[in-house]
Amino acid sequence: MKLFTFDHCPFCIKAMMVVGYKKADIEFVTLQNHDIEARIEKVGANLVPILQKPDGSYMAESLDIAAYIDQLDGKPTLGQSVDASKIAQWSEKTRPYSSLLLYPRWLKIDLPEFQCQEAKDWFHNKKSAMIDGSFDDAFSHSAQYITALNAVLTDLDWLILPSERDNNLTYDDVNLFPSLRNLTVVKGLVFPPQVRRYIDEVAALTNINLYDNVAL
Repeated sequence: MKLFTFDHCPFCIKAMMVVGYKKADIEFVTLQNHDIEARIEKVGANLVPILQKPDGSYMAESLDIAAYIDQLDGKPTLGQSVDASKIAQWSEKTRPYSSLLLYPRWLKIDLPEFQCQEAKDWFHNKKSAMIDGSFDDAFSHSAQYITALNAVLTDLDWLILPSERDNNLTYDDVNLFPSLRNLTVVKGLVFPPQVRRYIDEVAALTNINLYDNVAL
């Protein structure tokens, strides 16, 4: 089986987490960001992640893929979500700042989905329109956005570590961790100790790389 992904995409990370958590025999294949046709020919839409199943068919939608991978061994282990509303509210607070911080940084580090100029240009044109400004301008105001986001990170005081629940993960982790993982690319963010431990523990359980070593 193959999972077609982008390394930075939160939806892709949801599926990738479950692959690592279940130690599933699935190959990751990174698509170039601009290659819309490669996605459309598989699932009829510009979507990632995309899972190619053993029969050669494809499926999309990150949580559907996560559930499919979880039950491949006949022993689904992901717990049900109990904090969906808290996660949704927190995510809504972070969105304005995280977009302005992350978009410029994705083109400043070496990500596999941006290995040609066309991929970089496609991403820049699309996302700069979404933030209504240039990447350079957004990056130059990083300190302002970091200060705002640091305050929002303190709202995660309700987090329970995987180590406090027998290292069992739930759909809450699948929905929350990708955003936190991506924020490790932002140098200067101050993760509260419990949040930092949460990121490290989930990353270890799911074999997802963090960006601390390349943070900007």
